[in-house]
Amino acid sequence: MTRRQKRSGAVGTPPRPRFPALFAALALVAGATLAGAAPAHATTWTGVAPGVTYRQYDLAAAAGTAHAHVIGVDLADPRVRLGLLYPGVMAARSTVSSLAGRQGAVAGVNGDFFDITEAQHPGVAATGASVGPAVAGGRALKGAVPDAQRFGPTPPPGADTRAVVGVGADGRARLDSLTLDGSYTIEGRRMPLGGVNQYALPENSVGAYTPEWGDVSRRRAVCGSDTARAAPCGSRTYEVTLKRGRVVSASITPGSGAIPAGSTVLVGREAGAHRLRRLVAGQRVAVRYALASASRSAYRFAVGGFPVLSGGRPLAGLDASVSAVRTAVGIGDGGRRVFLFTLDGAARYRGGLTISEVAAALRSLGATEGFSLDGGGSSTLVARPPGAAAGVTVRNHPSDGAERPVANGVGVFVS
Repeated sequence: MTRRQKRSGAVGTPPRPRFPALFAALALVAGATLAGAAPAHATTWTGVAPGVTYRQYDLAAAAGTAHAHVIGVDLADPRVRLGLLYPGVMAARSTVSSLAGRQGAVAGVNGDFFDITEAQHPGVAATGASVGPAVAGGRALKGAVPDAQRFGPTPPPGADTRAVVGVGADGRARLDSLTLDGSYTIEGRRMPLGGVNQYALPENSVGAYTPEWGDVSRRRAVCGSDTARAAPCGSRTYEVTLKRGRVVSASITPGSGAIPAGSTVLVGREAGAHRLRRLVAGQRVAVRYALASASRSAYRFAVGGFPVLSGGRPLAGLDASVSAVRTAVGIGDGGRRVFLFTLDGAARYRGGLTISEVAAALRSLGATEGFSLDGGGSSTLVARPPGAAAGVTVRNHPSDGAERPVANGVGVFVS
C-alpha cells in the first residue's frame, strides 16, 4: 500500500438496501440439483466455508437456457475476505484452480480480460498480462492499458480500462476507477509515467517495469497505438535499466528476462524514447507510482473489467444482442455481500447471456452494483467441496473443454 493510499479516506457507503436472506439455508451435501427455471431466491445454497455459499440454477435467456454458478460471499463476517488470484507476476497465466490451490482460496472465479494473442504483431509474444489495474494485499501491481488497446467486448458508453471492482480498507466491496499517478525524476525534473507493468503504453510515453512484470519480452509495450490495438509496433524505442535508482545499462529495443530485485526498467516509445536516450550510466533516476482512486478509497484488492449495474439499475448502452458464456461480480447490502457469478460452458448451455442479461441476473440475486469480467473459454468457477479441509474443484464446465490459463482472478479466503 502506498503512502498516498494510507492517507486516503474511504468514501461513505450507500444506505443498506433490502437484501434477501440468501445465506440462511445451507444444505449438507455438495452439488445442488438443477433448478429448472426457478427464480434466483428459490434455489438452495450449499455451504463452502463460514460466510461462503454456493448454488447453481437455470436461467431463461434470449439464446436459450443458460446455467449459472454463483458463490455468495458475506464480507460482514470478519473471517472472510476477497483477494487477487494471480501467478505472482503480471506477464504470466495459470488456471483458476491452480491459483486458488496455491494461494489457499476456498473459492474463486477468473478475472480481467488479458493479452491473449498477438497475431496482428508477428514475432511479438503475447504477454498474458491483464487489461486493467491490479491491486493485491494493498500493493499497486500494474496500471491500465490505453482504452484502444483493450481486449474483450465493447463496454457501455463512458466506461474505460481504469474501471475496477475491489474491496477497500473498510472491508466493503465497491466499483471504482484507478488512475496511475506515477513519475520518474531526473536532476530535479519530474516527468509523468505512462504505465507500470502494462502490455501496452500510450504513444510518446515512458513506462516502468518492475520484478512483478515477469520474464516475458517487453516488446509488446511499444506496439499498437492510442487509437488501434492492431497498429504496427513502434520503431523509435529505448530502454534503460536502473539498479537502486541509478542507470546501469541501456538498449535501443525493449528486452526480456526476469527483472532482478531492486531494479526497474524504463521503456520509452517515440518522444519517450528520445527523453530516455539522454540518460548516461550512473545517472540517478527516481521512480514513484501509485494508483489513485476516483472515490479516494484505499484498496486491499482490485481487479479490472467494466461496470454493468449501478444503483440497482443496468447501465445505459449495455449490449443486448451478443450472447456468450460470461463471468461477473455482483455487490449488494452496501458492499457487505458479493456474488461471484459464472455461466456454464457445457454444450447445452453454451448460448450464454448478453451483457444486458448478466446485469439483470446480478440484480435478481440482490446486487445493486455489477461488474463484468472476462468470459468465453476463460469463465471458470471453483469452490472447496463441503466438508473438505483444503483444495477446490471446478464447478462449471469451461467452454474450451478444460480450464484456460488466465491472467488473474477473484479469490475468496477464510481465516
